[in-house]
Parts: sequence; structure tokens; C-alpha cells
Amino acid sequence: MVESRQSFVHHALGGGAVADVLLWRRWYGSVTVLVGSTFLWFLFERAGYNLLSFVANVLLLLVLILFFWAKSASLLNRPLPPLPDMEVSEEFIANAGEVMRVWVNHVLTIAHDIAIGGNIRLFVQVAFGLWVISYVGSFFNFLTLVYLGVIFSLAIPPLYEKYQDQIDDKLILAHNIILSQYKKIDDAILKKIPMHLNKEKKIQ
Repeated sequence: MVESRQSFVHHALGGGAVADVLLWRRWYGSVTVLVGSTFLWFLFERAGYNLLSFVANVLLLLVLILFFWAKSASLLNRPLPPLPDMEVSEEFIANAGEVMRVWVNHVLTIAHDIAIGGNIRLFVQVAFGLWVISYVGSFFNFLTLVYLGVIFSLAIPPLYEKYQDQIDDKLILAHNIILSQYKKIDDAILKKIPMHLNKEKKIQ
């Protein structure tokens, strides 16, 4: 039972190396992501370092190391730097484009249903979601939100995998409460809309 539950969470996260890192099955990868994101957040948020300067300095340091490594290797008959092929495969571009296409089409479908189809319920959901994002974003800047996202991504999946039954019970209860409140708000909004729009919505 525990094994099937763990495999379900692992599969839900994609079932690959990313899932292993998020579930701390590759603890060195998880620690690297945690330490690296914390270092970058502190560097840019607290130390006030500039992103462009940081990227330029890192690239400059990398170029210097590779240049002197290659020069010393040719003088001392040592092996050259073990660099992979510097190219992006067509398969990678095709896969990334396909994922992007699915997301863009999904967003366009939602926009079409709101603007052309007049889907009031979907409009309320999207407006409420955007308002929540705007409200939360007013307390943090973008970098801090990204950092919090990384922390939650490394904390929530393993906790959910360990306490899935208890969390599912609480989530079902919270979902029922939110759904009942949402229906009340939704009905109150629909009542304020002219009757002929409500009739058209019901006919659709």
C-alpha cells in the first residue's frame, strides 16, 4: 500500500529525475537545488547584487577557466576540457514547442470562452485567480515568489507522500467548504446579471 502510494506521487510528478529531486530520493540533487536557490535569493535580494552583472561575471570566469585550461593542456600535453557538444537537438526544440503549444492553446481557449462564449462562471474563476495572484504578489517581489515556490516544491511533495491519507481527508473537507462558498458567491453574482443573459447562458 505504501509502495503504491509512493509510486503514485512519483508518477504524478513526472516519474523522472525531477520527481526524484522533489521527493528527496536523490538527496544530493535536492540539497544542491535548495542551497543554490537560497544562495541566489540571498545574493540578489539581500546583498543587492545585480542579475546582469552576476551572469556576466560567471560567464567571464567560465570563459577564463576554459581558455587557460585549453592553453595549458596544449602546452603540457594534457587532455582538453571535457565539454559536451554545444548544440541544441531538434528533438528538444520540438518537445519544448509542443509543450508550449498545448499551454498557449489552453490559454486561448479560456480567453475565447470568456470573450466570445460569454462564459460567466469561467470569467469569475479566472478573475478570482488573477486577483489572488495579484494580492499575494503585492507582499513579495518576483524573486522571492520564485524562491518560495522552490522551497514549497521541495517540502510539500515528500510531506504529502508520507501523510497522504490524512492530507487527502483534510483537502476533501476544505474543498467541500470552498465549493459551497464559491457556489454562494457565484449565485449572488449571477443574480445581479440581467435575466436575458442568464437565459442565454442556460440555453448554451
